[in-house]
Amino acid sequence: MTTLTTSLPRAAWLVLERDLRLAFRRWEQVTHPVMFFLMVATLFPLALSPEPALLRTIAPGVVWVGALLSALLALESLFRADLEDGTLEQLTLSGQPLAWLLLAKTLAHWLLSGLPLVVAAPLIAAGLAAPGEAVGTLMLSLALGTGVLSFIGSVGAALTLGSRRGSVLLSLLVLPLAMPVLIFGARATDQAMRGEVADGPLWLLAAMLILSATLSPLATAAAVRVSLE
Repeated sequence: MTTLTTSLPRAAWLVLERDLRLAFRRWEQVTHPVMFFLMVATLFPLALSPEPALLRTIAPGVVWVGALLSALLALESLFRADLEDGTLEQLTLSGQPLAWLLLAKTLAHWLLSGLPLVVAAPLIAAGLAAPGEAVGTLMLSLALGTGVLSFIGSVGAALTLGSRRGSVLLSLLVLPLAMPVLIFGARATDQAMRGEVADGPLWLLAAMLILSATLSPLATAAAVRVSLE
């Protein structure tokens, strides 16, 4: 895809642009996670009660469990198609740092699976009777949390490339690592809905995002090389 004379930012941009173009040809990759997210958030009021007080109580857990499951739904296809058509091998042999190229692929994955969840957050908040002043914090926490989930998930997706039951193994690998995101994200949402300042959980999510964005591309690149051997 890239040559030895291609600059590093240009190479990453080409990878990002390619993934976005391919995804827009297969709309189900974009719509499935967000539709699943909306369905999860809709089923809880139908199954329990439409009473606003109850919905506000369960809203943080419902939102973040739905976001976590939606992120897992989109992870299996992160590298699978590229492995099958030889793209991963081309990226490995491109002469560019593989970690940087995989960082661009993970960013594309977040734009296609995480960002739609952030955009859908106001609709989810309205359905769960969340106060309007909490929507901004909910969107920010989802933006940070889904970013962390994408980076953590990229490592799991790379590790399970050679497995026939990759989806099951991927869930087992990612879910324990995603628990802090679930805890801090739900805590930030709960504090915002109570009218409290949610700076603490948000800063922790931001720190986790920076750490995962720094380390996970290196781990993902190592896992991809092992899978290609």
